[in-house]
Amino acid sequence: MKNTMLFLCTIVMLQPVFAQSKDSSSVYFQKGIKEKEATRYMVAFNNFQKSTQYDSNNVDAQRELGLVSLELRKYGNAEVAFTKVLSSQKDDTTAVVNLANIFFWTHQWKQAVIYSQKAIQLNAGGKGWNFAIGKSFYQQEDYGQAFKYLQAAAKEDSSNSEIPYLTARAFVDMDNYKAAVPFFKRAIGLDSSKTQWMYEFALVLATIPNDKMAIDYYLLAADKGYKIDNDYYENLADSYIAIGQGEKAIDLMLKVLDKKPADPVLLYGIADAYYHLKKYKEAIDYWDKILYYDNDNAKALYMIGMSYQKKGDTDKGRFLCDKAIAMDPSLKNLKQEKSSMGL
Repeated sequence: MKNTMLFLCTIVMLQPVFAQSKDSSSVYFQKGIKEKEATRYMVAFNNFQKSTQYDSNNVDAQRELGLVSLELRKYGNAEVAFTKVLSSQKDDTTAVVNLANIFFWTHQWKQAVIYSQKAIQLNAGGKGWNFAIGKSFYQQEDYGQAFKYLQAAAKEDSSNSEIPYLTARAFVDMDNYKAAVPFFKRAIGLDSSKTQWMYEFALVLATIPNDKMAIDYYLLAADKGYKIDNDYYENLADSYIAIGQGEKAIDLMLKVLDKKPADPVLLYGIADAYYHLKKYKEAIDYWDKILYYDNDNAKALYMIGMSYQKKGDTDKGRFLCDKAIAMDPSLKNLKQEKSSMGL
């Protein structure tokens, strides 16, 4: 009986404290609203925070705290506030929509899918939910689901260039390069400023291979402002070699060689290009450079031997080829392959 009386007395004593907390929460909430209307978001943020500290169940204060947090790009605070709103009101549209956006912006892809789907269920409005879900599935490498939602997104907004681009990228990630081609074309057609997409498309075309078209897109990317680097020159040179324009390839590779003078792959590419142009002296010079850095490179030695034979110095050429085969017996296969090709 004594304990019961003590418990009841405690409740009676705490009631004014709870009431005072709610009153304080309401006061700071109203202050926050005024500051928000005046676009003083940081001051509003502090007031809404105090409001929720006095009463964490003040849903209106939590919602407003989330909104001003977004204005201040305090995404972590916004996430916490909107999550608390949903703990009291599970179908609060403002909280659901903003959480979907926050998770999408911060690359929390699984959560982005969950809340974007809920936004659709709540008929929250807007045309971007299928795109957000499709991109989120793409980032999780679930290409089947990504295709499903990106197709729906394309019907809603045919002007969004990222939709066909992500579709193209999904095909590339699955090594289905030919299927990616029409989607790359559509994406670049919708947004001709995306030089990175043009360069990626050129790489895909070279892989198919369709090097003639690849060259067109390499050059287009550069013309539109793509940053030219060594990789760009080397890839473009590879495509020029593939279509039989070795001179252009060599000019590009020599530009790179100034910056990468000891790159064996680059040196071999230049030498090989000269070889196919029947400029055997130049080819020998560049395979010699490889041997300068690596005197055990049997393949370079073998190709020097082949070059000497093409020049007419048959004995010296055969001697070098035999020496290279002694160093690396697998070069016998290269010898048979070149003989069958007339090289």
